[in-house]
Amino acid sequence: MMSTPRSPTVTSGYAPLGPQCGPGTAQVQSVLLLDRLRPGRLLSGTVLLGFVGSVLVATMAVGAGGILVTDPLITGGPLSWIRYGRGHDLTTVALYVGVWVIVWAWVRLGRDVLSGTATVQQVQIASAVWTAPVLLSPPLFTRDIYSYLAQGALALRGLDPYQVGPSKLPPGAIADNVHYVWQTTPAPYGPLFILIAKIMNRLTGEDLILGVIGMRLVLLSGLALLIFALPRLADQLSGNRTVTLWLVIANPMAVVHLVGGPHNDLLMIGLLAAGTLLVLVHRHVAGIALVTMAMAVKASAGIALPFLVWIWAARLPGSRGAQLLRAGAGSVAVFGTIFTGITLVSGVGLGWIPALDAPSLIVNWMSLPTATGQLTHALVAPFDHISDRPFIMVCRLLGSGVFLAIFAWQWWLARDGGPQAVRRAALALLWSALLAPATLPWYLTWALVLGAALPWPPRSLAWAVAGSTWLVLCSYPTGEDALSSWPYQFGMVAVSLIAATALLRRDPLGLWRRTHLIDPAPIGTR
Repeated sequence: MMSTPRSPTVTSGYAPLGPQCGPGTAQVQSVLLLDRLRPGRLLSGTVLLGFVGSVLVATMAVGAGGILVTDPLITGGPLSWIRYGRGHDLTTVALYVGVWVIVWAWVRLGRDVLSGTATVQQVQIASAVWTAPVLLSPPLFTRDIYSYLAQGALALRGLDPYQVGPSKLPPGAIADNVHYVWQTTPAPYGPLFILIAKIMNRLTGEDLILGVIGMRLVLLSGLALLIFALPRLADQLSGNRTVTLWLVIANPMAVVHLVGGPHNDLLMIGLLAAGTLLVLVHRHVAGIALVTMAMAVKASAGIALPFLVWIWAARLPGSRGAQLLRAGAGSVAVFGTIFTGITLVSGVGLGWIPALDAPSLIVNWMSLPTATGQLTHALVAPFDHISDRPFIMVCRLLGSGVFLAIFAWQWWLARDGGPQAVRRAALALLWSALLAPATLPWYLTWALVLGAALPWPPRSLAWAVAGSTWLVLCSYPTGEDALSSWPYQFGMVAVSLIAATALLRRDPLGLWRRTHLIDPAPIGTR
């Protein structure tokens, strides 16, 4: 629902949000819109600033990112110095500078979004311009892409990636570049993604540079789906089109992690957003089919399916039980048909279901159950020398129980269908990430992709900026875990809070002049 217009109460340069009125308003708005669509306006200083940051990140990743063990373009050449000693230190610092420039540009764009001076087209252009340079970079803040390609190589060679790990591959570039943690770990991904990885491995073979770029281009289809679906989702959920796009596709999480990684979560959330939109606009079968495809990429998307059944059920005649039975039967039929077809085409079985616990090998405190287990062990350790594993396992088991209870309650609260069901699905996805045995930064995008289409007060957007900035920076550019380095984490939290404050204050540190927060009223629809 559109917020009631308020008089301007701020001195920080933000215009009041809400409809404009008065004689000649339509003509004035038409002129302003045409002015915003001019190339010079679309490629604003903010967009170009983010482009500079993205180029810096992509360039410096050659020395400081998830680089190849043996890079045919660098190793032994005149540029090999950037990967060792002081050269590596310099490229790492420069990469962090590039990330901060992207964050700064995102915050500046966010100010324009809040003031109503940014358009949907400007946010889309910003996303495209900031994403383009990292398409050619080495992996950023992760090495997962090498595991993806290895799982495709296993399937291509007739091995079951749900039964064996990359260590079963013959010696070569792919096997050599998989992180040691995942060398013996089966794939936890769905059959559609294994099929994609299999095809990519057939096309690129042992050429990992082509493999990384090729996989990025395929996963980029998820970004295209987001660009299409998110504005329309915002219309359905009473959100703001520009805010929704800014929160997701221009977010440094999307630029650095989802595309720069790259991570298959990008394709998953793209299919999830598009499928949810189709269900909301009464195309129930097509919507359930797309979300089933999302689940066939990564199982987490399946959490949203029961909530979409409520939306379908609410539009059917009869009692609630009869509605749920009919919609549930239809959804199961669609799910079974699509998922069985994908499984048959991919040539793999259902071994990915028991393999879903593979990420539990990661032990970090981003997972609330794991953090609770570590804290409990720390309290007991002075009195008894015992491993932390039993504490973590018990807390993870309890966390799974808590999540099931939250999921069931949120699902029941969604029984009236409509936008409320999508909101409840977003909450369930959020808790699924936080209460998972292992949580990684990009897992938080599962909930964000649906939640971003809801109304957001400016102060909540500031917290989203803080969280997104920290999630981008909470690990090292090589992909190694940085959560145990407390000085580093305190520094990244400080940077994140400054970024959040900068969304609402032009001088976040108060160094030059006194500034005021913008009006915290919820942002209305556009």
